[in-house]
Amino acid sequence: MSTMNEQAPLRRADGSAIRVLVVDDEATLADLLSMALRYEGWEVRTAADGSAAVRGAREFRPDAVVLDVMLPDFDGLEVLRRVRADTPDVPVLFLTARDAVEDRVAGLTAGGDDYVTKPFSLEELVARLRGLLRRSGMAAARQGTELVVGDLTLDEDSHEVRRGDDLVELTATEFELLRYLMRNPRRVLSKAQILDRVWHYDFGGQSNVVELYVSYLRKKIDAGRLPMIHTVRGAGYVLKPAG
Repeated sequence: MSTMNEQAPLRRADGSAIRVLVVDDEATLADLLSMALRYEGWEVRTAADGSAAVRGAREFRPDAVVLDVMLPDFDGLEVLRRVRADTPDVPVLFLTARDAVEDRVAGLTAGGDDYVTKPFSLEELVARLRGLLRRSGMAAARQGTELVVGDLTLDEDSHEVRRGDDLVELTATEFELLRYLMRNPRRVLSKAQILDRVWHYDFGGQSNVVELYVSYLRKKIDAGRLPMIHTVRGAGYVLKPAG
């Protein structure tokens, strides 16, 4: 496991340890995940079912949640709904035993930020979590930069996004996707480029995830207004000033 902690450890903005809630009814796997995450210097709490997960999230106030889709009492999607009712912005990484597109899309549609399919490597899971934490702004050393494209502004420090005078509420993943588009205005970005930059893994038939999140952004950024996000058929997506 010596390869896991080669990067500088991530910590909260106040210097305290990152908190991760691991939810899985397989005790051996939960213990293994806990060991790997504690090796990162993070504080970990585990839960073996949905009820304990919801209760643990309220008490522990995690910075990220690793959440198995299949649980003994109610499923991970219901856990996500209940946890997000209390803490809307907490990043969630789904674990799914089935390598099926519908499982992944269901989890992402419900508001999950990423997923890994069992069996997975501990290195991969830790890398995904680090990516989620950075995207959420929880542990990143960010530059206080404001991006402006047309009437759309994004503050990288406060994570505020505005279209004209209207404040736009985005999840951590939506924010990172928009930031990438706004850092490359008028440039067509392929699905593979977006997947690599925003989700930090290689393109391998996962374009549905990109399409899903572009559709989320459009509903929040373009709904009722002149569109800024455009599809370039066969090439990818481009963001440019409206009009």
